[in-house]
Amino acid sequence: MKYYSTNGKAPMASLEKAVVKGLAEDRGLYMPEEIYKLPKAFFDNIASMSFQDIAYNVASNFFGDDVDLDALQDIVFDTLQFDCPVVEVEKNIYSLELFHGPTLAFKDVGARFMARLLQYFINSSGKSGDTVNVLVATSGDTGSAVANGFLGVDGIHVYVLYPKGKVSPIQECQFTTLGKNITAVEVDGVFDDCQRLVKSAFMDDELNVKMRLTSANSINVARFLPQAFYYFNAYARIKSLTPHLLTLAPEIVMCVPSGNFGNICSALFGHQMGLPISRFIAANNANDVFFNYLKTGIYEPKASVQTLANAMDVGDPSNFARIINLYSQNGALSPEETHAAITSLISGATYSDEQIAQTMRQCYKDTGYVLDPHGACGYRALKEQLREGEIGVFCETAHPAKFKEKVDAILGADVAIPDRLAAFMRGEKQSVALSCEFADFKSFLLSR
Repeated sequence: MKYYSTNGKAPMASLEKAVVKGLAEDRGLYMPEEIYKLPKAFFDNIASMSFQDIAYNVASNFFGDDVDLDALQDIVFDTLQFDCPVVEVEKNIYSLELFHGPTLAFKDVGARFMARLLQYFINSSGKSGDTVNVLVATSGDTGSAVANGFLGVDGIHVYVLYPKGKVSPIQECQFTTLGKNITAVEVDGVFDDCQRLVKSAFMDDELNVKMRLTSANSINVARFLPQAFYYFNAYARIKSLTPHLLTLAPEIVMCVPSGNFGNICSALFGHQMGLPISRFIAANNANDVFFNYLKTGIYEPKASVQTLANAMDVGDPSNFARIINLYSQNGALSPEETHAAITSLISGATYSDEQIAQTMRQCYKDTGYVLDPHGACGYRALKEQLREGEIGVFCETAHPAKFKEKVDAILGADVAIPDRLAAFMRGEKQSVALSCEFADFKSFLLSR
């Protein structure tokens, strides 16, 4: 499989180059040249398959041309040492719980897979003595998932850039207390500044001569593509939980809380592979750039605003470029045709902090289910937009305890902190403070 750039001005890349480089030479995002359909037999048997077996079939479709299949199976099975269950919240509305991994967030899947795939390429290239430096910007959960996914992996050093004072204390503990091959960089700015620093580093010739750089943000194909695994698993679990309903052929709707749009982008790639989801809902907080695009056909990035759902505080989502490329058929369709294709499949929603908090309270009162602020956006959008005869699944992207102060205050409850989360909180913070100027970040990297 070859990978091309969304900007169309970079040479085609192998999977290994796409993973190791992260970003194409023209600053575009890598896209697979082909998206293969999965066979009908796979979907006929999916309800009886394990999560790991489902994921291996999907991974083989994406990566089987470029990774030894036995090694790929080991990577998938080692990645998925936890479940992503589907839980009924109320009639016809289900939560896809993505917080059962090591850092209690959906990004554990992509981060763990990428760490193992990158190590596979390092080992197979014969350059195991040459350190690969992973740069990752985080607005919350990415940093902890990537840091823990790569912790202790030989030949890889991770730099986690995060906005000062704009991630939850528990999130911060998960990537600033690790040490070893993890360096936390506290940036005096917002998430978009962190993302800009990462992208600028990839384009800097001097840095790339002196260091092997890659990214573990959802701009990296090895980070976002594996997230499709749990959408196939969700379909399988719905099929096994509701066989009586599926005989009536109801439509299944997937609602994804969205920030940098890597998560919903992976779901859309799954849809292209044949995943029988009828439509998607992208749920935003007050950062409503994509919502406005759906309404107007005009994409106008803007500065992000800080909200209760901080991991979605993104004003210029990177993966928008992939969505446009996918539905424009790599530029073959006009902007108007592309917009029509996207809106025929995806609707949107945007919620204020007050609406998010109200949703959390109402869901807890009505069902006893505890939502985190991000899941609350997904639950509310699904509840408001679900139609007669549809089954809806929303992503609960992180454990509520990761936002304990906010959730406790909103619900008047005392959310229990899982043991593995409490262990992070006992660690000592280790971070490097930097301005949001690229010159300072470049100087820091060159001094390492």
